[in-house]
Amino acid sequence: MLDIFLKTLPFFALIGLGYMAGRTRFFTEAATASLTKFVFYFALSAMLFRFSANLSFGEIFDARLAAAYLWGTAFVYGVATAVAFLRGLDVRTAAIEAQCAAIGNTGFLGVPMLALLLGQEAVGPIILILAIDLIVFSSLLVILVTGSQDGKMSAGVLRTVSLGLVKNPMIVSIVLGLAVSGSGLPVPVPVNEFLTTLGNAATPGALFAIGASLASKSAERIQIAGWLSFCKLILHPLFVAAGAYLFFPVTPYQAVVVVSAAALPVAGNVFILAQHYGVAPQRVSAAILVSTALSIVTVSAVIAWVTGGAVGG
Repeated sequence: MLDIFLKTLPFFALIGLGYMAGRTRFFTEAATASLTKFVFYFALSAMLFRFSANLSFGEIFDARLAAAYLWGTAFVYGVATAVAFLRGLDVRTAAIEAQCAAIGNTGFLGVPMLALLLGQEAVGPIILILAIDLIVFSSLLVILVTGSQDGKMSAGVLRTVSLGLVKNPMIVSIVLGLAVSGSGLPVPVPVNEFLTTLGNAATPGALFAIGASLASKSAERIQIAGWLSFCKLILHPLFVAAGAYLFFPVTPYQAVVVVSAAALPVAGNVFILAQHYGVAPQRVSAAILVSTALSIVTVSAVIAWVTGGAVGG
């Protein structure tokens, strides 16, 4: 585990550097927002487009892998929802807590870190996981929050979900990349080099932005944050492992990738949605902060568990 911890440490050191820059106000919230926008709309989108354009649909989509991840994620989503209802929470707050328990930082942390740790072959499964998170579970959150608020399912809810997907640059990048790949046309060398150069900014930029954004997060409601972090960092990879190894067996390498991705801390976009809909943003903020801090150890532990302590250079 020590070897894997040392391999993951540079990634978390970049997050720590961003956190220090944010805490000291050297990097203001406005600067962090601008950097996040650059990474989200340009660098990460270029990386995802290049990956998708150079992969076939078959290299990304695998029905058994999708089923294994969906099973494990839906299971932890259900556990978190049930516990929330037992505590007397309403549907909207329960949905937000379930999102914290089930959706990891696959875009900003998982894509760059796991691709380097586990090899470029991990990119296809990671893109599949990211697509499931965005298309299935983010849409489910919007449906539950807005539907419970209006008291019914309306065309407006479905329109909101559809527009959210169409406007999400990560989804658009993946779809356009797959369209290019499916056309059979090669990506011109200058275009590929441009995308590579721009995409290379995604890793340091995304990790620094994660840290800087954490500087504005609070650790209030620490007990709830601890529970949600336990769900995300421990239960989620365990349930996904059950799906990948027992119920929908996939290849050993696919299992390593999907379980490692499930071990990632709570995604930052959950806070954006919570803030947008005015549903427990402080609770989500604390869960992101606590889970990211704890993941410095837990991510290494999970990767060591599923790989037997050996990862690629």
